[in-house]
Amino acid sequence: MMKTILILHTGGTIAMSQNNDGAVVPNSANPLDTFTNPFQGKLKLITEDLFNLPSPHIRPEEMLLIQKRIMKAAAAGIDGVVVTHGTDTLEETAYFLDLTVPNDLPVVITGAMRSANEIGSDGLHNFQSAIQTAASPQAKGKGVLVVMNDEIHTARYVTKTHTTNVATFRTPTFGPIGLVTKKSVHFFEKLLLQSCHPIDHVVKHVYLIKAYAGMDPEILEMLNNPATNGIVIEALGAGNLPPAVLPALKKLLIKKIPIVLVSRCFNGIAQEVYGYNGGGIQLSRLGVTFCHGLNGQKARIKLLVGLSCGLKEQALADFVSDAVS
Repeated sequence: MMKTILILHTGGTIAMSQNNDGAVVPNSANPLDTFTNPFQGKLKLITEDLFNLPSPHIRPEEMLLIQKRIMKAAAAGIDGVVVTHGTDTLEETAYFLDLTVPNDLPVVITGAMRSANEIGSDGLHNFQSAIQTAASPQAKGKGVLVVMNDEIHTARYVTKTHTTNVATFRTPTFGPIGLVTKKSVHFFEKLLLQSCHPIDHVVKHVYLIKAYAGMDPEILEMLNNPATNGIVIEALGAGNLPPAVLPALKKLLIKKIPIVLVSRCFNGIAQEVYGYNGGGIQLSRLGVTFCHGLNGQKARIKLLVGLSCGLKEQALADFVSDAVS
């Protein structure tokens, strides 16, 4: 039986063109809508334009709209889903979906680094590779995948590493889990255990801040207000903070505001190693949750999803700290 793949367009560079001034801007009509199905007779493609937004305009509310449409498609028996998306926040939408969509449905996200009318545009190639991957029997059970530049990455660990290079999406430490060739899809690794947490709303006021040498406490003091639902901190090294911020940090923890810590380093995980004032051991004892293996933007998405599905205190900490759930 011929497989049916649902295509959800959401905007981004893959749907943009350069204007006469050389600026890359959204088109009134998505150029991908004129895409000729190269899998005619092999795959049935259903195309929908959910919205047409640059990815810096994408909020968790739009991510939830994509998730709901995918869940509806899954209930209708669709065989796979491809989402086209801008690259700036692609990894966050991908991980949001990875946490909220069951992994028995292949979901692949792709985008482009060059607009539709630029020399060397990569959009159509990435789009075709994403469709090819979504239709692959091996894609089932792999979680949400990001396909760019002939590589297949997991949503959990992939990140954008270059502002303009077409090979921008990388998975630090682990590398891609598969490759796309002209005729086939090859997977070399399996996904670790995954749990799905469907949600029907998203909480607001979950913040991400970055530690730095001589960090001032004022930013944490400003976040000490009734609206704050959670904070993720990209800490120094293995997971340490300047001691000047500790009094403000303690006040937030006393108010039961969940604080999650990751490392600002490109590789490695945050862990409780150092015992000096502001070191990871002290932060853990104060009640800071260490998120192992995710970067700051992914940890924020995970905290947001956990809060949105009603997890609290220890259950929330267990969910956020475990990078494989």
